[in-house]
Amino acid sequence: MIFLGPPGVGKTHLAVGLGIKACMAGYRVLFMTMQKLLEEMTIAKREGNLVGKILAYGRLHLLILDETGYMPISRDGANLLFQLIAACYEKNSLILTSNYNFDEWGKIFEDTVAAAAIIDRFVHHADIFYINGSSYRLKDKLKKDRKIK
Repeated sequence: MIFLGPPGVGKTHLAVGLGIKACMAGYRVLFMTMQKLLEEMTIAKREGNLVGKILAYGRLHLLILDETGYMPISRDGANLLFQLIAACYEKNSLILTSNYNFDEWGKIFEDTVAAAAIIDRFVHHADIFYINGSSYRLKDKLKKDRKIK
């Protein structure tokens, strides 16, 4: 499942809600930012435990990756992500959130070939939800400011 849209429209909220429901149903779930995932995989690679880390993620029923594209993904990061996605492809469930549409992912990845391969695997069996609208946080802030005046 992929949630795409501008900041504040509820992508993370929806992903967390689905993750909680999966936990309640007894599934193994992990929620993390894309940046944290890449940091953990980089450390595992440096320590010689990349295969073990990928296998650990592969034991999850659902991996939720939030904020894809918040930080640029280096060529090495794209390679690590591709290895994980390839290992989990058609075996594990994934929820992904991003502020960027797929045609903008060239801004995220240094390696456009890896980006295309990653997108290809992400979208193959995915339900993709494009969420439009204004930020709920901004709406809430404006509402509170109006009450104060």
